[in-house]
Amino acid sequence: MLLEKLFLNILIVLAPVLLQSVFGEKWRNDPSPIVMGLLYGTASSLCLLFSYYDLDLYWDLRYVPLVISSIYWGPLAGIVNYMMILLMRTYLGGDALIFGYISMTLSFIIPFVASFKIKGFTGSSRIKAAILVSLSPLMVMLLILMSYVSLYKGFETFDLAIIPAMISFGILLVLGTWLSSMLQEIHEERFRMKVQIQKAEKMKTLGELAASIAHEVRNPLTVVQGFLQLMRPNEQGKNQQYLNIAMEELARAESIINDYLNFSKPKLTKLESFSFSDVLNNIIVLLTPMAMKNCVEITVNLEDHIYIFSDRGQLQQALVNVIKNAIEATPAGGEVKVSLKRLVGRAEIKVIDNGKGMTKEQLSRIGNLFYSTKDVGTGLGTAVSIRIIETMNGEMNYESEEGVGTTVTITLPL
Repeated sequence: MLLEKLFLNILIVLAPVLLQSVFGEKWRNDPSPIVMGLLYGTASSLCLLFSYYDLDLYWDLRYVPLVISSIYWGPLAGIVNYMMILLMRTYLGGDALIFGYISMTLSFIIPFVASFKIKGFTGSSRIKAAILVSLSPLMVMLLILMSYVSLYKGFETFDLAIIPAMISFGILLVLGTWLSSMLQEIHEERFRMKVQIQKAEKMKTLGELAASIAHEVRNPLTVVQGFLQLMRPNEQGKNQQYLNIAMEELARAESIINDYLNFSKPKLTKLESFSFSDVLNNIIVLLTPMAMKNCVEITVNLEDHIYIFSDRGQLQQALVNVIKNAIEATPAGGEVKVSLKRLVGRAEIKVIDNGKGMTKEQLSRIGNLFYSTKDVGTGLGTAVSIRIIETMNGEMNYESEEGVGTTVTITLPL
Protein backbone atom coordinates (compact mmCIF):
# COMPACT_ATOMS: atom_id res chain seq x y z
CA MET A 1 0.00 0.00 0.00
CA LEU A 2 2.81 2.39 0.87
CA LEU A 3 4.59 1.85 -2.46
CA GLU A 4 1.32 2.22 -4.39
CA LYS A 5 0.65 5.60 -2.75
CA LEU A 6 4.21 6.77 -3.40
CA PHE A 7 4.05 5.71 -7.07
CA LEU A 8 0.84 7.76 -7.34
CA ASN A 9 2.82 10.64 -5.83
CA ILE A 10 5.46 10.24 -8.55
CA LEU A 11 2.77 10.73 -11.21
CA ILE A 12 1.60 13.83 -9.35
CA VAL A 13 5.11 15.37 -9.11
CA LEU A 14 5.65 14.82 -12.85
CA ALA A 15 2.36 16.53 -13.74
CA PRO A 16 3.66 20.17 -13.59
CA VAL A 17 6.47 19.45 -16.07
CA LEU A 18 4.10 17.59 -18.39
CA LEU A 19 1.66 20.51 -18.22
CA GLN A 20 4.47 22.88 -19.19
CA SER A 21 5.21 20.74 -22.23
CA VAL A 22 1.60 20.97 -23.37
CA PHE A 23 0.64 24.52 -22.36
CA GLY A 24 3.88 26.06 -21.23
CA GLU A 25 5.24 28.09 -24.18
CA LYS A 26 3.86 31.30 -22.70
CA TRP A 27 5.05 30.31 -19.22
CA ARG A 28 8.56 29.67 -20.56
CA ASN A 29 8.70 32.93 -22.51
CA ASP A 30 7.66 34.97 -19.50
CA PRO A 31 7.74 32.67 -16.46
CA SER A 32 6.07 34.00 -13.32
CA PRO A 33 7.59 32.59 -10.11
CA ILE A 34 4.21 32.98 -8.38
CA VAL A 35 2.37 31.03 -11.10
CA MET A 36 5.02 28.31 -11.10
CA GLY A 37 4.95 28.23 -7.30
CA LEU A 38 1.18 27.73 -7.40
CA LEU A 39 1.50 25.01 -10.04
CA TYR A 40 4.14 23.05 -8.14
CA GLY A 41 2.47 23.88 -4.82
CA THR A 42 -0.70 22.22 -6.10
CA ALA A 43 1.34 19.11 -6.86
CA SER A 44 2.85 19.18 -3.34
CA SER A 45 -0.62 19.62 -1.81
CA LEU A 46 -2.01 16.69 -3.82
CA CYS A 47 0.91 14.52 -2.71
CA LEU A 48 0.09 15.40 0.88
CA LEU A 49 -3.62 14.79 0.31
CA PHE A 50 -2.91 11.33 -1.12
CA SER A 51 -0.28 10.49 1.46
CA TYR A 52 -0.21 7.20 3.34
CA TYR A 53 -0.24 7.38 7.15
CA ASP A 54 1.74 4.53 8.68
CA LEU A 55 4.26 4.06 11.49
CA ASP A 56 3.24 7.48 12.90
CA LEU A 57 4.37 9.26 9.73
CA TYR A 58 2.78 10.75 6.61
CA TRP A 59 4.52 9.12 3.62
CA ASP A 60 4.42 11.24 0.48
CA LEU A 61 6.63 13.09 -2.02
CA ARG A 62 5.44 16.62 -1.25
CA TYR A 63 9.06 17.87 -1.12
CA VAL A 64 9.95 16.91 -4.70
CA PRO A 65 7.86 19.73 -6.28
CA LEU A 66 9.18 22.02 -3.53
CA VAL A 67 12.78 21.27 -4.53
CA ILE A 68 12.08 21.54 -8.28
CA SER A 69 10.14 24.82 -7.98
CA SER A 70 12.86 26.38 -5.79
CA ILE A 71 15.78 25.36 -8.01
CA TYR A 72 14.21 25.99 -11.42
CA TRP A 73 11.94 28.94 -10.70
CA GLY A 74 13.64 30.71 -7.80
CA PRO A 75 13.06 31.43 -4.11
CA LEU A 76 9.69 33.17 -4.62
CA ALA A 77 8.25 30.06 -6.31
CA GLY A 78 9.63 27.97 -3.45
CA ILE A 79 8.01 30.20 -0.83
CA VAL A 80 4.62 29.98 -2.57
CA ASN A 81 4.98 26.19 -2.73
CA TYR A 82 5.97 26.02 0.95
CA MET A 83 2.95 28.11 2.00
CA MET A 84 0.60 25.83 0.09
CA ILE A 85 2.08 22.77 1.84
CA LEU A 86 1.55 24.45 5.22
CA LEU A 87 -2.09 25.22 4.37
CA MET A 88 -2.78 21.65 3.26
CA ARG A 89 -1.07 20.22 6.35
CA THR A 90 -3.18 22.52 8.54
CA TYR A 91 -6.32 21.37 6.74
CA LEU A 92 -5.44 17.71 7.34
CA GLY A 93 -4.69 18.32 11.03
CA GLY A 94 -3.60 15.43 13.23
CA ASP A 95 -1.98 14.88 16.62
CA ALA A 96 1.57 15.62 15.46
CA LEU A 97 0.71 18.87 13.67
CA ILE A 98 3.44 20.87 15.40
CA PHE A 99 6.03 18.29 14.33
CA GLY A 100 4.66 18.56 10.80
CA TYR A 101 5.20 22.33 10.81
CA ILE A 102 8.73 21.94 12.14
CA SER A 103 9.54 19.19 9.64
CA MET A 104 8.26 21.21 6.66
CA THR A 105 10.05 24.37 7.74
CA LEU A 106 13.37 22.60 8.25
CA SER A 107 12.95 20.74 4.95
CA PHE A 108 12.40 24.04 3.14
CA ILE A 109 15.60 25.71 4.39
CA ILE A 110 18.07 23.86 2.14
CA PRO A 111 15.97 24.14 -1.09
CA PHE A 112 15.47 27.85 -0.33
CA VAL A 113 19.20 28.47 0.13
CA ALA A 114 20.00 26.29 -2.90
CA SER A 115 17.66 28.39 -5.07
CA PHE A 116 20.21 31.22 -4.78
CA LYS A 117 23.35 29.10 -5.10
CA ILE A 118 22.27 26.93 -8.06
CA LYS A 119 20.97 29.84 -10.12
CA GLY A 120 23.72 29.56 -12.74
CA PHE A 121 23.70 25.76 -13.01
CA THR A 122 22.46 24.04 -16.17
CA GLY A 123 21.96 20.53 -17.49
CA SER A 124 23.40 17.59 -15.56
CA SER A 125 24.90 19.86 -12.87
CA ARG A 126 21.44 21.14 -11.97
CA ILE A 127 19.99 17.61 -11.96
CA LYS A 128 22.70 16.40 -9.57
CA ALA A 129 22.17 19.44 -7.35
CA ALA A 130 18.40 18.81 -7.26
CA ILE A 131 18.94 15.18 -6.21
CA LEU A 132 21.34 16.19 -3.44
CA VAL A 133 18.95 18.88 -2.19
CA SER A 134 16.03 16.40 -2.25
CA LEU A 135 17.83 14.22 0.32
CA SER A 136 17.54 16.96 2.94
CA PRO A 137 13.84 16.24 3.71
CA LEU A 138 14.76 12.59 4.31
CA MET A 139 17.36 13.65 6.88
CA VAL A 140 14.86 16.02 8.49
CA MET A 141 12.24 13.26 8.69
CA LEU A 142 14.72 11.01 10.48
CA LEU A 143 15.60 13.81 12.90
CA ILE A 144 11.95 14.62 13.61
CA LEU A 145 11.10 10.94 13.98
CA MET A 146 13.86 10.40 16.54
CA SER A 147 12.78 13.50 18.44
CA TYR A 148 9.13 12.44 18.42
CA VAL A 149 9.93 8.91 19.63
CA SER A 150 12.25 10.10 22.38
CA LEU A 151 9.82 12.74 23.68
CA TYR A 152 6.54 10.86 23.47
CA LYS A 153 7.07 7.12 23.13
CA GLY A 154 10.54 6.08 24.14
CA PHE A 155 12.99 4.12 22.03
CA GLU A 156 11.90 0.79 23.54
CA THR A 157 8.71 1.08 21.45
CA PHE A 158 10.59 1.95 18.25
CA ASP A 159 9.26 -0.12 15.34
CA LEU A 160 12.13 -1.52 13.25
CA ALA A 161 9.76 -1.83 10.29
CA ILE A 162 10.34 1.88 9.72
CA ILE A 163 13.89 1.20 8.46
CA PRO A 164 12.95 -0.60 5.18
CA ALA A 165 10.05 1.86 4.75
CA MET A 166 12.48 4.76 5.07
CA ILE A 167 14.87 3.17 2.53
CA SER A 168 12.02 2.66 0.03
CA PHE A 169 10.87 6.21 0.60
CA GLY A 170 14.39 7.56 0.01
CA ILE A 171 14.73 5.63 -3.25
CA LEU A 172 11.39 6.91 -4.56
CA LEU A 173 12.21 10.43 -3.41
CA VAL A 174 15.43 10.41 -5.44
CA LEU A 175 13.67 8.72 -8.38
CA GLY A 176 10.88 11.32 -8.39
CA THR A 177 13.36 14.20 -8.22
CA TRP A 178 15.53 12.71 -10.97
CA LEU A 179 12.57 12.12 -13.32
CA SER A 180 11.09 15.55 -12.67
CA SER A 181 14.38 17.40 -13.15
CA MET A 182 15.21 15.33 -16.26
CA LEU A 183 11.87 16.21 -17.84
CA GLN A 184 12.37 19.84 -16.87
CA GLU A 185 15.81 19.91 -18.54
CA ILE A 186 14.42 18.22 -21.67
CA HIS A 187 11.60 20.77 -21.79
CA GLU A 188 14.03 23.69 -21.41
CA GLU A 189 16.44 22.27 -23.98
CA ARG A 190 13.58 21.85 -26.46
CA PHE A 191 12.55 25.43 -25.84
CA ARG A 192 16.13 26.68 -26.32
CA MET A 193 16.47 24.74 -29.56
CA LYS A 194 13.21 26.17 -30.85
CA VAL A 195 14.36 29.71 -30.06
CA GLN A 196 17.73 29.06 -31.73
CA ILE A 197 16.08 27.65 -34.85
CA GLN A 198 13.72 30.62 -35.08
CA LYS A 199 16.63 33.01 -34.59
CA ALA A 200 18.76 31.20 -37.18
CA GLU A 201 15.96 31.36 -39.74
CA LYS A 202 15.42 35.03 -39.01
CA MET A 203 19.14 35.80 -39.24
CA LYS A 204 19.40 33.88 -42.50
CA THR A 205 16.57 35.90 -44.03
CA LEU A 206 17.98 39.18 -42.74
CA GLY A 207 21.45 38.19 -43.90
CA GLU A 208 20.25 37.47 -47.43
CA LEU A 209 18.32 40.75 -47.48
CA ALA A 210 21.32 42.68 -46.13
CA ALA A 211 23.66 41.11 -48.69
CA SER A 212 21.26 41.88 -51.55
CA ILE A 213 20.85 45.54 -50.49
CA ALA A 214 24.57 45.94 -49.85
CA HIS A 215 25.50 44.67 -53.32
CA GLU A 216 22.92 46.91 -54.98
CA VAL A 217 24.00 50.02 -53.04
CA ARG A 218 27.73 49.38 -53.46
CA ASN A 219 27.62 49.71 -57.27
CA PRO A 220 26.30 53.32 -57.44
CA LEU A 221 28.54 54.27 -54.50
CA THR A 222 31.59 53.01 -56.38
CA VAL A 223 30.60 55.10 -59.42
CA VAL A 224 30.11 58.24 -57.27
CA GLN A 225 33.46 57.64 -55.54
CA GLY A 226 35.20 57.33 -58.90
CA PHE A 227 33.82 60.60 -60.27
CA LEU A 228 34.61 62.47 -57.05
CA GLN A 229 38.21 61.25 -57.21
CA LEU A 230 38.44 62.50 -60.79
CA MET A 231 37.12 65.92 -59.71
CA ARG A 232 39.44 66.21 -56.70
CA PRO A 233 42.62 67.49 -58.45
CA ASN A 234 40.71 70.25 -60.27
CA GLU A 235 38.98 71.74 -57.23
CA GLN A 236 40.34 74.23 -54.69
CA GLY A 237 39.24 76.07 -51.55
CA LYS A 238 35.80 75.28 -50.28
CA ASN A 239 35.04 72.87 -53.09
CA GLN A 240 38.13 70.82 -52.18
CA GLN A 241 36.97 70.74 -48.53
CA TYR A 242 33.49 69.64 -49.56
CA LEU A 243 34.93 66.89 -51.76
CA ASN A 244 37.08 65.60 -48.88
CA ILE A 245 34.02 65.45 -46.59
CA ALA A 246 32.03 63.66 -49.30
CA MET A 247 34.84 61.12 -49.79
CA GLU A 248 35.05 60.48 -46.03
CA GLU A 249 31.31 59.87 -45.81
CA LEU A 250 31.43 57.55 -48.82
CA ALA A 251 34.22 55.62 -47.09
CA ARG A 252 32.04 55.37 -43.98
CA ALA A 253 29.14 54.13 -46.12
CA GLU A 254 31.51 51.56 -47.65
CA SER A 255 32.45 50.40 -44.14
CA ILE A 256 28.78 49.99 -43.19
CA ILE A 257 28.13 48.00 -46.37
CA ASN A 258 31.07 45.74 -45.54
CA ASP A 259 29.56 45.19 -42.10
CA TYR A 260 26.27 44.15 -43.69
CA LEU A 261 28.09 41.75 -45.97
CA ASN A 262 30.06 40.45 -43.01
CA PHE A 263 26.81 39.92 -41.12
CA SER A 264 25.40 38.03 -44.08
CA LYS A 265 28.31 35.61 -44.21
CA PRO A 266 31.43 36.25 -42.15
CA LYS A 267 34.57 34.97 -43.83
CA LEU A 268 37.67 33.83 -41.99
CA THR A 269 40.14 34.66 -44.74
CA LYS A 270 43.51 34.72 -42.95
CA LEU A 271 43.87 31.89 -40.44
CA GLU A 272 46.91 31.97 -38.19
CA SER A 273 48.04 31.15 -34.67
CA PHE A 274 48.38 34.19 -32.41
CA SER A 275 48.48 35.24 -28.77
CA PHE A 276 45.04 36.07 -27.44
CA SER A 277 46.39 38.43 -24.79
CA ASP A 278 48.34 40.38 -27.46
CA VAL A 279 45.12 40.99 -29.41
CA LEU A 280 43.30 42.18 -26.29
CA ASN A 281 46.19 44.42 -25.22
CA ASN A 282 46.18 46.05 -28.67
CA ILE A 283 42.43 46.63 -28.42
CA ILE A 284 42.79 48.18 -24.94
CA VAL A 285 45.47 50.56 -26.25
CA LEU A 286 43.19 51.44 -29.18
CA LEU A 287 40.13 52.13 -27.00
CA THR A 288 41.84 53.78 -24.00
CA PRO A 289 41.51 57.32 -25.45
CA MET A 290 37.76 56.76 -25.90
CA ALA A 291 37.48 55.49 -22.33
CA MET A 292 39.42 58.47 -20.97
CA LYS A 293 37.16 60.83 -22.91
CA ASN A 294 34.11 59.19 -21.30
CA CYS A 295 35.83 59.19 -17.85
CA VAL A 296 35.66 55.39 -17.77
CA GLU A 297 38.43 53.19 -16.34
CA ILE A 298 39.43 49.97 -18.13
CA THR A 299 40.93 47.28 -15.92
CA VAL A 300 42.41 44.12 -17.40
CA ASN A 301 43.26 40.68 -16.05
CA LEU A 302 44.71 38.67 -18.92
CA GLU A 303 46.21 35.20 -18.64
CA ASP A 304 49.31 34.82 -20.84
CA HIS A 305 50.33 31.98 -23.15
CA ILE A 306 46.85 31.43 -24.58
CA TYR A 307 47.06 30.91 -28.33
CA ILE A 308 44.23 30.58 -30.80
CA PHE A 309 44.15 29.55 -34.47
CA SER A 310 41.71 31.82 -36.28
CA ASP A 311 41.32 35.08 -38.19
CA ARG A 312 43.03 37.76 -36.11
CA GLY A 313 41.40 40.70 -37.92
CA GLN A 314 37.87 39.34 -37.62
CA LEU A 315 38.35 38.51 -33.94
CA GLN A 316 39.69 41.98 -33.26
CA GLN A 317 36.68 43.53 -34.99
CA ALA A 318 34.28 41.51 -32.83
CA LEU A 319 36.09 42.30 -29.57
CA VAL A 320 36.42 46.02 -30.40
CA ASN A 321 32.63 46.19 -30.87
CA VAL A 322 31.97 44.46 -27.55
CA ILE A 323 34.42 46.53 -25.46
CA LYS A 324 33.41 49.76 -27.21
CA ASN A 325 29.74 49.07 -26.38
CA ALA A 326 30.69 48.44 -22.75
CA ILE A 327 32.52 51.78 -22.56
CA GLU A 328 29.59 53.64 -24.11
CA ALA A 329 27.14 51.98 -21.68
CA THR A 330 29.20 52.92 -18.61
CA PRO A 331 28.58 56.30 -16.93
CA ALA A 332 31.37 58.73 -16.07
CA GLY A 333 33.40 57.41 -13.16
CA GLY A 334 32.45 53.81 -13.99
CA GLU A 335 34.62 50.83 -14.80
CA VAL A 336 34.90 48.24 -17.57
CA LYS A 337 36.64 44.98 -16.64
CA VAL A 338 38.22 42.80 -19.32
CA SER A 339 39.49 39.35 -18.37
CA LEU A 340 40.92 36.38 -20.24
CA LYS A 341 41.46 32.90 -18.85
CA ARG A 342 41.99 29.36 -20.09
CA LEU A 343 39.29 26.72 -19.68
CA VAL A 344 39.45 23.08 -20.74
CA GLY A 345 40.09 23.31 -24.48
CA ARG A 346 38.67 26.83 -24.66
CA ALA A 347 39.51 30.43 -23.89
CA GLU A 348 37.04 32.64 -22.03
CA ILE A 349 36.83 36.41 -22.34
CA LYS A 350 34.61 38.41 -20.02
CA VAL A 351 33.73 42.07 -20.54
CA ILE A 352 31.93 43.50 -17.51
CA ASP A 353 30.55 47.03 -17.19
CA ASN A 354 28.67 48.73 -14.36
CA GLY A 355 26.38 50.70 -16.64
CA LYS A 356 22.61 51.00 -16.65
CA GLY A 357 22.10 47.35 -17.62
CA MET A 358 19.19 45.94 -19.60
CA THR A 359 15.71 44.58 -18.97
CA LYS A 360 14.86 40.95 -19.78
CA GLU A 361 13.02 42.12 -22.89
CA GLN A 362 16.04 44.14 -24.09
CA LEU A 363 18.36 41.24 -23.32
CA SER A 364 16.24 38.85 -25.40
CA ARG A 365 16.60 41.14 -28.45
CA ILE A 366 20.38 41.61 -28.26
CA GLY A 367 21.98 40.54 -31.53
CA ASN A 368 18.92 41.30 -33.64
CA LEU A 369 19.66 43.41 -36.66
CA PHE A 370 18.39 47.01 -36.39
CA TYR A 371 17.96 46.73 -32.60
CA SER A 372 20.11 48.80 -30.27
CA THR A 373 19.82 50.01 -26.67
CA LYS A 374 21.71 53.17 -27.64
CA ASP A 375 19.87 56.34 -28.66
CA VAL A 376 21.80 56.36 -31.93
CA GLY A 377 22.63 52.91 -33.26
CA THR A 378 21.53 50.12 -35.56
CA GLY A 379 22.70 47.12 -33.53
CA LEU A 380 24.78 46.11 -36.55
CA GLY A 381 28.07 46.01 -34.62
CA THR A 382 26.73 43.59 -32.00
CA ALA A 383 25.02 41.42 -34.62
CA VAL A 384 28.22 41.21 -36.66
CA SER A 385 30.28 40.39 -33.56
CA ILE A 386 27.96 37.51 -32.63
CA ARG A 387 28.09 36.16 -36.19
CA ILE A 388 31.90 36.34 -36.24
CA ILE A 389 32.21 34.50 -32.92
CA GLU A 390 29.73 31.84 -34.09
CA THR A 391 31.72 31.41 -37.35
CA MET A 392 34.78 30.73 -35.17
CA ASN A 393 32.78 27.94 -33.42
CA GLY A 394 32.56 30.08 -30.30
CA GLU A 395 29.76 31.32 -28.09
CA MET A 396 28.82 34.82 -27.00
CA ASN A 397 26.41 35.22 -24.07
CA TYR A 398 24.94 38.28 -22.39
CA GLU A 399 23.89 38.64 -18.75
CA SER A 400 22.48 41.91 -17.52
CA GLU A 401 20.58 43.48 -14.67
CA GLU A 402 19.03 46.93 -14.64
CA GLY A 403 21.00 49.39 -12.55
CA VAL A 404 23.86 46.89 -12.07
CA GLY A 405 25.49 46.40 -15.45
CA THR A 406 26.14 43.89 -18.20
CA THR A 407 28.50 40.94 -18.57
CA VAL A 408 29.46 39.60 -22.00
CA THR A 409 31.08 36.16 -21.96
CA ILE A 410 32.84 34.90 -25.07
CA THR A 411 34.30 31.41 -25.32
CA LEU A 412 36.41 30.23 -28.23
CA PRO A 413 38.08 26.88 -28.97
CA LEU A 414 41.87 26.83 -28.63
